Amino acid sequence: MKSIIVIVVAVLIGLSVSIAGSQNGANFGSIPLFLFCGILAYAVNWLAFVPANIFKTEKYYDLTGSFTYLTVIAIACVFASPLDLRASVVAAMVAIWALRLGSFLFRRISADGKDSRFDSIKTDSLRFLQAWTLQGTWVVLTAASALLIITTTQRVPIGIFFVIGALCWIVGFAIEVAADRQKSAFRSKPENKGRFIKTGLWAWSRHPNYFGEILLWTGITIISLPLLNSWQWATLISPIFVWFLLTKVSGVPMLERSADKKWGDDPEYVKYRDQTPLLVPKPPKK
Repeated sequence: MKSIIVIVVAVLIGLSVSIAGSQNGANFGSIPLFLFCGILAYAVNWLAFVPANIFKTEKYYDLTGSFTYLTVIAIACVFASPLDLRASVVAAMVAIWALRLGSFLFRRISADGKDSRFDSIKTDSLRFLQAWTLQGTWVVLTAASALLIITTTQRVPIGIFFVIGALCWIVGFAIEVAADRQKSAFRSKPENKGRFIKTGLWAWSRHPNYFGEILLWTGITIISLPLLNSWQWATLISPIFVWFLLTKVSGVPMLERSADKKWGDDPEYVKYRDQTPLLVPKPPKK
């Protein structure tokens, strides 16, 4: 019953934001294009759930998430065309991010063999469906600002919000990519097995990749600000949701608990944890 409630609430939230963001937007047949993209996000994940549940595998979960982003953005672009510069740039931003992150996560799970988050979930079909449904909601809420920019019929000249937002996205994307590469390189060395990373960007923050993720989606939301009217302000949930998800739900809390369990008695880790910011980068103490 709990899983059913979560599924229903998640879908209602995702579609409510899709409806709110549809104001002044293009249509797909008889329904708003933004709303259609929201429905499509769930459809893609529910279709992917079927074989995943049959074979009890999470191997393509993250890859499906990235494919969902690419699908809804592509559909939005096709049926909202012609696009202005703002919409074209934002569509490219989301596509670049999705392709990079999706391929990175797929390579990682292929190397590791599994994602431990799903060990107790994939054996229960309803809980497993809940995970795929939440991924649909994740796509809708995270991409809300981008979908609004692409699907709106209101076009505004490029201005300071575009410049500031684009810079935020570039910096955030660069931080996320650099942090992921640094950690992958660290883990690939046999001598680092069982050790924690504290070099590069990881000396500035315990979770620099998540900081980059939050910053880049904040940048897209800043780009959308001149377009917002009435109910469209609901799309501001995009960076707020990313921050909440990564810092309160599935990102930072899980990794912090795991790190404390592994290295909580290690004086070197305790010093690193106490001196290094949790999220926002800060120059390391000398």
